[in-house]
Amino acid sequence: MDLRKLKTLIDLVAESDIEELEVTEGESKVRIVKSSHQNQVVMMQPQAGYTQHAAPAPIAAPVAAAPAAPAVPEGYIVKSPMVGTFYRSSAPGAPAFVEIGSEVKEGETLCIIEAMKLLNEIDTDKGGVIKQILVENGQPVEFGQPLFVIG
Repeated sequence: MDLRKLKTLIDLVAESDIEELEVTEGESKVRIVKSSHQNQVVMMQPQAGYTQHAAPAPIAAPVAAAPAAPAVPEGYIVKSPMVGTFYRSSAPGAPAFVEIGSEVKEGETLCIIEAMKLLNEIDTDKGGVIKQILVENGQPVEFGQPLFVIG
């Protein structure tokens, strides 16, 4: 089962009143159980064997004064197409692909996202000037998370 689908299912169970969810896709079987101790248990059954993964459920933070909404950057936002680790350069010590103020053309590599030991080059689909880099080098990123602002 795709990791993005699995994360979505876990989030759906965490945010709902559902106590248990079981999904079968092909020969994979996933069972997500929300316990009363604010923990979720995810069990995946591959073809041969039974694997269990535990993930804590999100705990609601106490309600405080509403923080000011973050400023929405103006320009074209490049978002992460996957979950993984963000890298600004091709190797440690190598120069970054782009810096703030760099001019980029459509199809130019902006960064690398490592997912499951695979390095995936992330290219821009719009040319312009890099206005902001919204993620730090080596930081984990989520699917759809804004990475760059191009003006």
